[in-house]
Amino acid sequence: MATMENVIVLVNRIQRACTVLGDHGGGDVAALWEALPSVAVVGGQSSGKSSVLESIVGRDFLPRGIVTRRPLVLQLHKTEDGVQEYAEFLHMPKRRFTDFALVRKEIQDETDRLTGKTKQISPVPIHLSIYSPHVVNLTLIDLPGLTKVARGSLKALFRISKAWCASDVDKPNCLILAISPANQDIATSDAIKLARKWIQLFYGERTFGVLTKLDLMDKGTNALDVLEGRAYRLQHPWVGIVNRSQADINRNVDMIIARRKEQEFFDSSPEYSHLASRMGSEYLAKLLSQHLEAAIRSRIPSITSLINKTIDELESEMDHLGRPIASDAGAQLYLILELCRAFDKIFKEHLDGGRPGGDRIYGVFDNQLPSALRKLPFDRHLSVQNVKRVVSQADGYQPHLIAPEQGYRRLIESALNYFRGPAEASVDAVHSVLKELVRISIGETQELKRFPTLQTELAAACYKALERFREDGRKTTLRLVDMESAYLTVEFFRKLPQEVDKTGTGNPRTANPPAPSDDRYTDAHFRRIASNVSSYIGMVSETLKNTIPKSVVHCQVREAKRSLLNDFYTQVGGKDTKLLAVLLDEDPALMERRLQCFKRLELYKSARDEIDSMSWTRGRKLFGSRSINNTGIASEHSRPAGPARPVCHLRVSFVSVIADIFHIRDG
Repeated sequence: MATMENVIVLVNRIQRACTVLGDHGGGDVAALWEALPSVAVVGGQSSGKSSVLESIVGRDFLPRGIVTRRPLVLQLHKTEDGVQEYAEFLHMPKRRFTDFALVRKEIQDETDRLTGKTKQISPVPIHLSIYSPHVVNLTLIDLPGLTKVARGSLKALFRISKAWCASDVDKPNCLILAISPANQDIATSDAIKLARKWIQLFYGERTFGVLTKLDLMDKGTNALDVLEGRAYRLQHPWVGIVNRSQADINRNVDMIIARRKEQEFFDSSPEYSHLASRMGSEYLAKLLSQHLEAAIRSRIPSITSLINKTIDELESEMDHLGRPIASDAGAQLYLILELCRAFDKIFKEHLDGGRPGGDRIYGVFDNQLPSALRKLPFDRHLSVQNVKRVVSQADGYQPHLIAPEQGYRRLIESALNYFRGPAEASVDAVHSVLKELVRISIGETQELKRFPTLQTELAAACYKALERFREDGRKTTLRLVDMESAYLTVEFFRKLPQEVDKTGTGNPRTANPPAPSDDRYTDAHFRRIASNVSSYIGMVSETLKNTIPKSVVHCQVREAKRSLLNDFYTQVGGKDTKLLAVLLDEDPALMERRLQCFKRLELYKSARDEIDSMSWTRGRKLFGSRSINNTGIASEHSRPAGPARPVCHLRVSFVSVIADIFHIRDG
């Protein structure tokens, strides 16, 4: 296979794969599609654009009388002589069209499928590959047409299509095939006006002018001023085309015969015979193929740079999205355990201070618990009236003889019950903090974002474990309060008689001395009892302020760090492959995104490997030794002596990758 065929066929395949991926330009990010050199065909209404394309192909296959509303990527593949011509659409890869009337109908139907019967324009291209011995390897993009209208929706269509064409031909990798009719003033040609901006910027180096309908010019006139570059000069010589007449189209005159008649027109014409060697549709096809190859060669470094940059970006995104999930149970279980460990690590970092949030637990012990203890209603409980009532009820019908011990016990026990509220509140507050940290940790575990079902199940398992820890914490903490009620600290009361008199005399006195009968039921007596009980309650409060946090941390925080996921591990270990797959059921949008990234990554890697495998140095030497004559076609005699050797070989690996990933049958 010749060098030119290799590079053009390679670009053709990359273009087709790009279309499957939805990478057909027009996005915010530079696409591989836009980096690939192409030939964009532009022309106004009745310029003969469709006839030129059909002449290059040698077949009637384009819809007539309508405005092109989707780009048509026309890829021509030269086959050996004697092979039957056929066409294939990218959206119908398993069907070969040998009847080109059906090709025309499918183009129209596929356009309507995406845009409807309206006058809308879509940038999504239709890919058509034609295999024929009568074509050269070439890719043409037929852009939405430029139609002249006076009013209504078609006027808006004209503005849209013109802007769309302008944005496409603005790409530096795009060669412009500007088609203008000879029986129209060239200065007012829609295609030339569209290309004028780029002609001025690049001296016409990307623009190829085609003049059609030379046979329809008024008698006595000709287009030599244009074709010879005097009227409107381009860097590349103008090419004249004589399309089939409407009568020939109606009679279905064969394209091969039409090409022969076209060449006879130029050979026998007194005005154009000296230009006959570079006129006609066959010459135009060879000229475009030659320059497309040169454009591809010159863009290889920039294409390679874009491919390498995109590969790095896609691999980074794939790392973020995660790799595809294995199908066997062992690998799935391992993945789930790894995800759980990642979550558990983050959760512990929150508790241990590596991440924020654990300090809220200390806030419960340092602020919330002491505040709750201070707010307990001991003043009301130890009021003289309440103390008198409790002591009197405790004595029953016999008054206490020395000290109201039963009264003391009842006052203390009922006061200690108030500690149950702050104790339970501390347990619940820490439980809430732990639940919130679980939620935050799941959200911060990037690896878990892929699996919403696993997130839900993991959160449920954590909340269930925390509920169990809370119950243990409540029981243990309330047991501390009950222990204080079950056994009073005797030493505290034994020290009371030894307390120094607070009157300032310095004489020892008893806090509750045997009182004469007239002092036993005075308010002062009950105030002394209330003061003693209050002191004891204060001592217990200080004790519980230190022991409640210990109980909560031991039963809840420490257990959350040690065994939060133990039950979940046991539960997951007993699941079969089907149930594990349910846990690893990813977000469909994320799965689709990863699939697209994977396809793009495989495409770009294969394209990079294929480009790297080509001996571009040898290709440049071979191409550089070929001179371009004044007709724009390389002179064969300028090649080095000896048999021509293929510069590169398209490896089966690239073709198979594209076929496997994108289901594109290799032509």
